[in-house]
Amino acid sequence: MDNALQRMMRRQLDAQGWSYGDVARRGGLPRSTVHHLATTDRLVRMPQPTTLERLATGLELPLEAVRRAAAETCGIHLYAEGEPGAGTDPEVATLIASLQQLSAADRQHVAALVDSLLRRSSRPE
Repeated sequence: MDNALQRMMRRQLDAQGWSYGDVARRGGLPRSTVHHLATTDRLVRMPQPTTLERLATGLELPLEAVRRAAAETCGIHLYAEGEPGAGTDPEVATLIASLQQLSAADRQHVAALVDSLLRRSSRPE
């Protein structure tokens, strides 16, 4: 079984005649990271933004395409420009999309945490 990220990576590797090591060198990633992303059936969590940026560089693909493939592989919906909830910060989009996977009770806990952090940051020091 393959996933969106695996398919994208395989297409680019085959088209360019690259190995995992080639992509790793080009993107400044460990070869083991490239291999893991190319062979893991289901990612448990979204890769770090820096990892996705370096993978996109190594694959010579647009960052947004790599980010969307990784999100789909994790079961996360990223909002497109113009969709409600879309923003320009990819970390914010990932957080918003990830919240949809939580139970109602867990979303309430997250909301309470965010409220607490916002109140704490607005206090004068």
